[in-house]
Amino acid sequence: MIAPSITEAVAQLEQRIEEAARRAGRRRDEITLIAVSKTMPAAALRAVYEAGLRHFGENYVQEFDLKRKDLGSLPNAVFHMIGHLQSNKANIAVEMFDVIHTVDSERLARRLNESGKLQKILIEVKLSSEQSKTGVEAGGLGELIGQIRSLERLDLRGLMVMPPWPKNPEDSRPYFRRLRELAAEHRLPDLSMGMSGDFEVAIEEGATLIRVGTAIFGPRKARP
Repeated sequence: MIAPSITEAVAQLEQRIEEAARRAGRRRDEITLIAVSKTMPAAALRAVYEAGLRHFGENYVQEFDLKRKDLGSLPNAVFHMIGHLQSNKANIAVEMFDVIHTVDSERLARRLNESGKLQKILIEVKLSSEQSKTGVEAGGLGELIGQIRSLERLDLRGLMVMPPWPKNPEDSRPYFRRLRELAAEHRLPDLSMGMSGDFEVAIEEGATLIRVGTAIFGPRKARP
């Protein structure tokens, strides 16, 4: 049985997405909602799936490797790796995830390419000066794109960014706008940007993939 709080949260979120898309003159079907399920148990994922969502985002390879054993069959579910990925975990990540958002080096790209599977990926771009943020610097983006496009088993779909945690949603707008400009420059269709606190601004700036956790699941639990 679906928890009433989950169904209500998803319905409210859908309304906010619709309104943001309308303000931006966009269609709702241009935007994919990814339910960020890190630290959440398999039962919570199933509840969200039953509420109608099909895209799920995880941050940690080991956590999801344990969790997926309890998920059971979720037909048409799409799993996104949205956390920093070390190259030594590339092979297992390819087994578990349909899309990897956080490719940030030629080394990681080559490891993913060696898996033998056609893998959809995005490049994470570092637009913040925060030391905790990962990604390729904007100045090195063109070179990395060229390297990735030479690898036959990688399907480069777009770019991803993690701005500094916003006190105000508008604080994220310059980062989202810059990512959109970079994607247009390199003819990439997808923009992974926006979380619970700023996804509406991200939609206004062209996000095609928004990563929303607490607005669906509520406050995070401690990581197991």
